[in-house]
Amino acid sequence: MAYTTEKSRQAFIEAKQHIPGGVNSPVRSFRSVGGTPPFIDSASGSRLFDIDGNTYIDYVGSWGPMILGHAHPIVTEALKNALSRGTSYGAPTLLETELAQRIKAVFPSMELVRMVNSGTEATMSVMRLARAFTNRKKIVKFAGCYHGHNDGLLAKAGSGATTLGIPDSPGVPESIAAITITVAYNDVPGLTEIFRQHGEDIAAVIIEPVPGNMGMVLPRENYLASVRKLTAEYGALLIFDEVMSGFRVAHGGAQEVFEIVPDLTCLGKVIGGGLPVGAYGGRRDIMEWIAPAGPVYQAGTLSGNPLAMTAGIATLKLLAETTEFYKIINEKTANLCDGIRQEADKLGVKLQLHRLGSMFSLFFSDKLVYDYDSAKKSDVSAFNIYFHAMLEQGIYSAPSQFEAAFMSAAHTEEDIKATIAASAVALRKVKEYYK
Repeated sequence: MAYTTEKSRQAFIEAKQHIPGGVNSPVRSFRSVGGTPPFIDSASGSRLFDIDGNTYIDYVGSWGPMILGHAHPIVTEALKNALSRGTSYGAPTLLETELAQRIKAVFPSMELVRMVNSGTEATMSVMRLARAFTNRKKIVKFAGCYHGHNDGLLAKAGSGATTLGIPDSPGVPESIAAITITVAYNDVPGLTEIFRQHGEDIAAVIIEPVPGNMGMVLPRENYLASVRKLTAEYGALLIFDEVMSGFRVAHGGAQEVFEIVPDLTCLGKVIGGGLPVGAYGGRRDIMEWIAPAGPVYQAGTLSGNPLAMTAGIATLKLLAETTEFYKIINEKTANLCDGIRQEADKLGVKLQLHRLGSMFSLFFSDKLVYDYDSAKKSDVSAFNIYFHAMLEQGIYSAPSQFEAAFMSAAHTEEDIKATIAASAVALRKVKEYYK
């Protein structure tokens, strides 16, 4: 069947009458790539099915959590059983403790764990906790790293490369943005200078150790170790936002790969098996400042709800107990990326392709991409051509140059071969664009 979007186009028009921009999260609108977003009807395994009857091989995976694939039978069966017992209690359950134990087994740095409902809640909470614990105000973040939409982290760099923040969205008070300091990712001298100027006032450094929100960018050798050393030297806390990289770049996330022990960690996505969830945790002496153990208030009626905990337990159990799970999914990702790279090389299309674990990104550039500024210099028009050519061939990838892609255990060798073949067609269209 020929690719069509008519039903989705009409659905998008209708949605705009009732929802701002027609979507409940901006990237879904296809604003950065143009065209009509497909409205999804269902998903199974490695596939999405839209209301127009199109089928896609999915490399978004609900932005990361569907590491097992969509509607995994063990996870869905566990959820059916949980539904029969009620959807929310607002009271403690054994499920919360079990999921916390499973997280701690994989992330030893998280000595105590608090469940929340999203990555934004997790990052908002750790910033409050870090300020209380250190009795300092300022937070350092990195340009291109995204930590949710809370006011304190919606700040961008000011007039210099390493400056106090200015609001990145209307509605963010300047007084809040001003105590957020933004520095370039992978820039050790810049971070060192920030600490030289503001070290006694810095409560914490929050970082995506492997960023996925400027596209996927990899840390330079010893970069994360340098960040760890600086925070320890000045008494600031190091917060790893592994909402995206956790369980993705490795079972134990970036902190396992790079052998760095952060003070606090934020998780999300995978630990709920696709249901709304987040968590933060870290050193016991810090986490015991959280109410009711300590004075730092944070609460949530649906935090630790039985559905998310059930899906999370089922997912993490499968990740831990499936023989060579990470070896297999990482090999699949490598095979796909190698195949795409080979097609680009055949055509002479300049491509930067980053991969770690089951995350990957491509940039149309002949220059290395190592931070937000270098990512922005990649050819977004070429990416948009590539994206739509892939979509029309039934390959669903992130509708933005500045997002990561994800492999799942459900992707087959046939899926990978089909994706590489589609990529050859899409890259030829990019080649034509360059002529």
